[in-house]
Order: sequence, then C-alpha cells, then structure tokens
Amino acid sequence: MTGEGLERPVVASFDVDGTLTTADCVRPFLRRVGGRRGVLVAVARRPIAALRALARRDRDHLKEIVAGGVLRGREVAEVAALGRSFAAHVEASMLRADVVERLRWHQAHGHVTVIVSASLRPYLEPLGAALGVDAVLCTDVVSAGGRYTDRLDGGNCRGPEKAVRLAAWLGSSALDAAEIWAYGDSSGDRELLAMAHRPQWVRRATVLGVPDGARP
Repeated sequence: MTGEGLERPVVASFDVDGTLTTADCVRPFLRRVGGRRGVLVAVARRPIAALRALARRDRDHLKEIVAGGVLRGREVAEVAALGRSFAAHVEASMLRADVVERLRWHQAHGHVTVIVSASLRPYLEPLGAALGVDAVLCTDVVSAGGRYTDRLDGGNCRGPEKAVRLAAWLGSSALDAAEIWAYGDSSGDRELLAMAHRPQWVRRATVLGVPDGARP
C-alpha cells in the first residue's frame, strides 16, 4: 500500500508467461517433471477428451488433461522440489528485465504486488517469494494424501477466472477500494486488464521502469 495517510491503496497485478517472463513456463516445467514421454502419456490416457478439447480450442480442459496427467500420482514433495529448482532457473534466465523493473517500482512505492497467472503453483510460489510479491493466484492441481490427482483445483487461472480470483482476493484482503494496475500480454489477460484502472499490454512493447505521469 502507499502508506500515505488515507490515500487510496494501489494493487499491481502481473501475468507471468510472456509478461514477467520471456516465454511460456508451463510446458518446460511439465517436461522437467515427466519428460516428453510423460506429456505424451498424459494425452494418451484421455485421447478422446484431448481431441475434443483441441477441436473446441478449450485450453482450460486441455490444461487439466496435460498438467493433471503429468502430475497424477506424483508426490507433492517431489514436485515441490522440482518447482523450486525450476523457479530458480526462471529467475536466472527467463525474466523480462523491463517488467521486473516496473514490479520493483511498484514495490519501492509500497504498492501491493500480486501474480495472477495460469502457470502452475509448484514453481510460481517460490518464484513469487523470490520476487517479493504479496500473493500468488494461479493454477494448481488437486492433491490428496501427499500425492497429486489429475484434476485442476478450482480450474485454470486464465481469462475470466483471473478477474474472479483477483476480485475474491481483493475482497478477502480488504482492498476492494484499491486502485488496480494490471500487466498482461495475451487474450487470457483481457478480463484482468479490463478490471484495472491502469491496464498495460506488454506484448511487443518495452515497459518503462517508471510509468509516465504516475503518482508514487
């Protein structure tokens, strides 16, 4: 928050894949967990559902088939360790310097910073901790008894779901009246950007470290 008397608090929300990072993180992480064979097996386990999802361009259902299929049966602790390792890789070689600089600007001025992403919790939570954000709202796979199932927990955090998750988090954090800034790069960020007072598309654009005309 701004911490300046009764001034309106500011919340800055960031997509990850293509926004905070230079490339998609989901596929390389799933390959790190299950290898190429693991991804193929996940699709082969539910071939009809996968084909239907592809035909409908249903990225949410396809995400469940692939991510859930790769993580299915694996120990949560094992995947968490792989997630920490992958987060370190992302931090070292996949972050966009310009968007991270903007993130640091928000943090330097006491703004609340939040990751809102369809990327996966095992690596996003440690990455969020490394970046010093206040919350991570993202896609996760249901676990039971210390192992993963093959179902998404609350659906894919993409498109309308991003706005739903952020609105719920703002309400639970007593930040309903905050000024919202949002950063995204794809169609999956439209609803998130639409709910923001200060939206910014970052695709094919360099983000200034200090925004023009911005108040601290």
